[in-house]
Amino acid sequence: MGPQSTPDLSTQASSLALSTVAVVGLGTMGTGIAEVLTRAGREVIGIDTDEAAARRAVSALEAATARAVQRERLTERERQDALARFRTFTDLQAAADADLVIEVVPEDYDLKRQVFAELDAVVRPDTILATGTNALSVTRLAADSQRPERVLGVHFFNPAPAMKLVEVVSSVLTAPTAVAAVTELAHDLGKDPIAVGDRPGFVADGLLFGYLNQAAAMYESKYATREDIDAAMRLGCGLPMGPLALLDLIGVDTARTVLEAMYAESQDRLHAPAPILGQLAEAGLTGRKAGRGFYTYEAPGRATVVPDAESPASADEQSAGRTVSSVGVAGSGTMASGIAEVFAKAGYKVVLAARSLEKAEKAKARIAKSLGRSVDKGRMAAEARDAALAAITPAGSLDAFADVDLAVEAVAEDLAVKQELFKTLDKLCKPGAVLATTTSSLPVVACARATSRPQDVIGMHFFNPAPAMKLVEVVRTVLTDDEVHATVRAVCAKVRKHPVDCGDRAGFIVNALLFPYLNNAIKMVEEHYATLDDIDAAMKLGGGYPMGPFELLDVVGLDVSLAIEKVLHAEFRDPGLAPSPLLEHLVAAGCLGRKTGRGFREYARR
Repeated sequence: MGPQSTPDLSTQASSLALSTVAVVGLGTMGTGIAEVLTRAGREVIGIDTDEAAARRAVSALEAATARAVQRERLTERERQDALARFRTFTDLQAAADADLVIEVVPEDYDLKRQVFAELDAVVRPDTILATGTNALSVTRLAADSQRPERVLGVHFFNPAPAMKLVEVVSSVLTAPTAVAAVTELAHDLGKDPIAVGDRPGFVADGLLFGYLNQAAAMYESKYATREDIDAAMRLGCGLPMGPLALLDLIGVDTARTVLEAMYAESQDRLHAPAPILGQLAEAGLTGRKAGRGFYTYEAPGRATVVPDAESPASADEQSAGRTVSSVGVAGSGTMASGIAEVFAKAGYKVVLAARSLEKAEKAKARIAKSLGRSVDKGRMAAEARDAALAAITPAGSLDAFADVDLAVEAVAEDLAVKQELFKTLDKLCKPGAVLATTTSSLPVVACARATSRPQDVIGMHFFNPAPAMKLVEVVRTVLTDDEVHATVRAVCAKVRKHPVDCGDRAGFIVNALLFPYLNNAIKMVEEHYATLDDIDAAMKLGGGYPMGPFELLDVVGLDVSLAIEKVLHAEFRDPGLAPSPLLEHLVAAGCLGRKTGRGFREYARR
């Protein structure tokens, strides 16, 4: 474009109030964006070629604002004013007076390009054109427009009224003043905008969809059930939804489209859509909107899951296994004392064995402090605390495990150490005792093969802190007896934990899905695509994660994280799982996270 046809953007930046906004496409997302804008005082022009969609949008806005009045978040006058600011049309000509147009039509490039071409002929030269895409190229749309400097991406998250994150996406063609104006609008809407460059998925979906894809592949391989995969990520990571339920909510077809776009750019196999996504999409089983996806729903568009052929058997149909009344816990660290506390509170007799009696007694003292805090907070009666403490017998040797029904090791994450311990347990524990390892990354079968009774060995991966975390990954090897598996599941139920079944491979469920996501976040920083703060904010605000990836990495420990990444890479041999060089460099420099005072961020030393 020649300079004579381009508005002087530098003189307009401060005058771009963006007071009138057109929203093109009045589906769920478009309607949500329209609600956010009208409630923030903007005049909103809703445009959809489907009159029924426009009527539904008006009804949805009326219902949402009525609920806001009931909850005293709006007055009736404010509600009426908001409704009056929303007008609907079926022709793009209605966007002629808009300061900003936000396009949220389906994720189809030709359709979006057509919308932009028609808008070019309608809107003012200074109008900003924004696409709501999360998968398609903003740069390509801009290049095909008559005014590429006015084109950018503005990616809201669903549901738009509730989700705080907005990704403002600029291409190499976008004028900084347009980005500034849309960013200011996002702040005015009460959102938290982050500025990102143009690549499929941007920050939040760029990290989220790789994780969702791996979960779909895990389910497809029959490594774990859909229920166990979803429960593991909710309970083990504090996520609001499991990955397969989230795929059903997003739409299996939509997820496949996003992943196709991500893979086309990255060529990373972790982004290549799992075949199950294509099979479900081609069959029309696209999730909640179709009434069936990974789960079956009571009706299309409804959230209630109903039983189907894959639903698990009820608890009373499952075997009870062997009788367990006494438990031995080997170890004296945080995890060992936490596990001992869990069993003691559930009424089991517990032998807590360490390398010396002094270490075992210190571990018991740690448990006493923990139980004391529960009493102080009113979560436990003093009598229950005293009974739990009385049930724990500290010991300085594994000889005290002679009569236990279940032996649980929680020693250092070193295979040689664990194998030596299992050899000892094999000699000392009575016949029929169940032998369990709490490893999070080592092969359980390697521990089993160190004994003469591998059929009695199983994994019980508790999460830290064990008293608070509800999840236990129950890891069967190819040698584990069915009765042993049933025993451990019954024990988990008695100690009020949620067991999920998985096979004996690196990472089990949680770490196999969590750590590639963390590794990909580090790669985003390495590539200077986004900052630590923006990535953490994106995943908390856009994905509902309790912690951002860099907060979590610093808490877990960068050395621990690197070790798990190396195990995953060695087992699956996928180049996309190779640990980030930045992670390796930080570990080599001794920057291990909070425990050393510096990791991805710096911390005050205690």
